[in-house]
Amino acid sequence: MHDKVFSHRDAHKLDDPERLAWLPPADVIDALGLTAGMTVVDIGAGTGYFAFPLARAVGAAGKVWAIDLQPEMLDKLRAKLLKDAAPNVDLVLGDATATSLGSRCADVVLMANLFHELPDVAAALRESARILRAKGRLAIVDWRPDVERPPGPPIEHRVTLARVAEELSANGWS
Repeated sequence: MHDKVFSHRDAHKLDDPERLAWLPPADVIDALGLTAGMTVVDIGAGTGYFAFPLARAVGAAGKVWAIDLQPEMLDKLRAKLLKDAAPNVDLVLGDATATSLGSRCADVVLMANLFHELPDVAAALRESARILRAKGRLAIVDWRPDVERPPGPPIEHRVTLARVAEELSANGWS
């Protein structure tokens, strides 16, 4: 891991109720246009902030793959799953460049508050392209560099929308 990765030691911040005010999961879910039966990959799932709402949105016929590179984060998410059963959520130890999922298995890939942490953007975008089905979509939600902290990573770690668009275009995304 590198210095931009959000530490599992700060996992409690991911469940801070104030987060619901500045990053409402329902707004992201609505923007994704999810329907019952879809498969979503939540890369950088952490403690499941999005995994649970995603699971509800795709319903029992759908699937959510919650991927994180930190086993400690997956342990926290696993404990939550024991309390609030979501049988359509599967946990995967992996990262944005190596999810271990099969090719063409997802309708949507979500990278929430992760893009600024990626050490190899091109590899992460290739992996997303590999796991997305035809007409699948990649959703990137990340920290704005024009908004002071707290919360969030240092301003110098954040990536502008223009830079994200450049990275996507340079890697064959539209």
